[in-house]
Amino acid sequence: MGEAKRRADQGLPPRPKPAKAKPADTSPRLAPWLPLTQRQGEQFVQITTRGAWVGIGALVLFWVIVRFIGPAAGWWTLADG
Repeated sequence: MGEAKRRADQGLPPRPKPAKAKPADTSPRLAPWLPLTQRQGEQFVQITTRGAWVGIGALVLFWVIVRFIGPAAGWWTLADG
């Protein structure tokens, strides 16, 4: 007796189908000897660009705090002023 027929005879619902795996990345490699694809290279550029902008923003925020907010709040005095 097959699995589907046995389940139907017992009044059970059909067996759930397994979730499909993620499709493999089929984009061409950057270089034959390098295990990175072009899509992975593009993702790397996007992530590092976003990280660079976050770093620039953090640097500007730090500079504003050190140059303006800290002296105005009386936390420290500037050496050049």
